[in-house]
Amino acid sequence: MTTVGSPDDDAATSGTIDSTGMIDSADTIDGIDGIDGGEQPPAYGYLDIDPDTARRASRIYWDDAAADYQAEHGAFLGDSDFCWSPEGLRESELRLLGDVAGRTVLEVGCGGAQCARWLRRQGARVVGFDLSGGQLAQARAYAARTGIEVALVQADAVALPFANESVDVACSAFGAVPFVADSGAVMREVARVLRPGGRWVFSTTHPFVWCLPDDPDENGLRVFHSYFDRRAYTEHDEQGQAIYTETHRTIGDRVREIVAAGLVLHDIIEPEWPTGQERTWGQWGPVRGGYVPSTSIFVTSRPPAR
Repeated sequence: MTTVGSPDDDAATSGTIDSTGMIDSADTIDGIDGIDGGEQPPAYGYLDIDPDTARRASRIYWDDAAADYQAEHGAFLGDSDFCWSPEGLRESELRLLGDVAGRTVLEVGCGGAQCARWLRRQGARVVGFDLSGGQLAQARAYAARTGIEVALVQADAVALPFANESVDVACSAFGAVPFVADSGAVMREVARVLRPGGRWVFSTTHPFVWCLPDDPDENGLRVFHSYFDRRAYTEHDEQGQAIYTETHRTIGDRVREIVAAGLVLHDIIEPEWPTGQERTWGQWGPVRGGYVPSTSIFVTSRPPAR
């Protein structure tokens, strides 16, 4: 559950600064369209990226951030609990996946595998996978601490190493979907490995927050960026290598990706901020959350066999 950073004027080293305060040029970031190889790249900006760049950046970022991320958010997520979002929605209450006992469940972008361990406690056969070895190391540490073991695989969500029609349920709580260059490929891959009638439920950042500053209070209620700008938010290191990317799809884009993969869309959940919850998480918080959603949960399935 990661959010993009707010603009930082000190980080802007080159490129054209638009009215949002974000640098709006590709300059010299490796793997990004528009490179001319001449100028110092921007520290961050909205840029077109290719799949290899997104993959490499996600692995770099999460390998480095995994321990700190789990230390900061682990208590809220729980060692073996299924939390769908920073609003605190739990699968134990929503039951979006249905009865998982005896079923084979795939957690996409499992991170520390908290959700996978909760599913295991419900009687499911679970496999969790993540691109980041650092996150999988955290998952193994949690397993040692809780005594709840689940199968873990290091894999890319756009090229799943699983057989056709091999899982009953697939799920993801902010894993993979916001970070890949081609989220439609994730939908196709999940549809491929699902058995007929299988369910695929995933949470991700709500598309509308792309328009807003990454701030949970009143400052985050100002529209400052185009909802229709589908370039990725990208950060880079001093050598110009992309080290973080987050991609954007409109609601319509997401629906089309789901349908094009042969899946059926049953519901889109846009959570309201829970009354009485004062905790903030990045852009998520009670002030902005009282006006606009920051999370979307898509409930889909593969059609049953005829």
